[in-house]
Amino acid sequence: MSAPLTIASTVTLKGGAKLPLLGFGVYQSTAALASSRAALEAGYLHIDSARVYRNEVEVVTATAELIKKNPEAKVWLTTKVTGKEHGTDKTDKAVEESVQRAKDAGLSWDLFLLHDPTAGPEKRLEAWRVLEQKQAEGKIRTIGVSNFSEVHLAEFAAAGVSTPEVNQIELHPWCQQQPIVDYCKQHGIVVEAYCPIVRGQRFEDPTLVEVAKKVGKTGAQVLIRWSLQKGYVPLPKSDTPSRIVDNAAVYDFELDDEAMAKLDALDEGAKGACSWNPVGHK
Repeated sequence: MSAPLTIASTVTLKGGAKLPLLGFGVYQSTAALASSRAALEAGYLHIDSARVYRNEVEVVTATAELIKKNPEAKVWLTTKVTGKEHGTDKTDKAVEESVQRAKDAGLSWDLFLLHDPTAGPEKRLEAWRVLEQKQAEGKIRTIGVSNFSEVHLAEFAAAGVSTPEVNQIELHPWCQQQPIVDYCKQHGIVVEAYCPIVRGQRFEDPTLVEVAKKVGKTGAQVLIRWSLQKGYVPLPKSDTPSRIVDNAAVYDFELDDEAMAKLDALDEGAKGACSWNPVGHK
């Protein structure tokens, strides 16, 4: 029997690094420094940023503050390089800039992702090879992708480059992206789930309301727990301190098989997406 999940639970990536299963997202954060501080205070051990979010400095600043108070603290830091910065020279410049931002705070990035597939096959591959190089140089710890379909991932396999350790995609009961998830499972790629609480757009869904009532939790807590029990790494985001705390309070209950099945049955495919979700891009 597997050990009960806790906020300190991790998944071991192919390269051996231990990724905390619950992450804190800062996409479109209006107060990234304060929210990152609140998340770390609430016990989160993983923060997910990106160059295009324009809050890498705030994230590493909050993390450095925590480590100064508690030198034993370990926080997993992720960032991403967007498709507009893909291509050998552009990606090299972008990654070096982000690496320096972390270094200025005495830190380094644990995970660096290609943010999306929109630059096309050639530029994607060039960008990936830059990440491989930076990892080999010890400047970044692990590398992966975001918003990649099984087709994009198969392109990398055909090109003979390394397999991403992570694929971060939109994932929740209404957009389950099963073909991508299946490919990732088959190839040892850990799946991270962004928009795990659907930006609050489905909290009135009758099935979710029913399940939440049964377990005495909020809809957001149920959705995060669903993601964890599916084996994903959910990345809930909020700038509201109380919600940041609530979104981490998902370890004192479990969803039974019936509840999981009811939520699984909500899948609407691509129509259920609430975000950009560019996995169909060529």
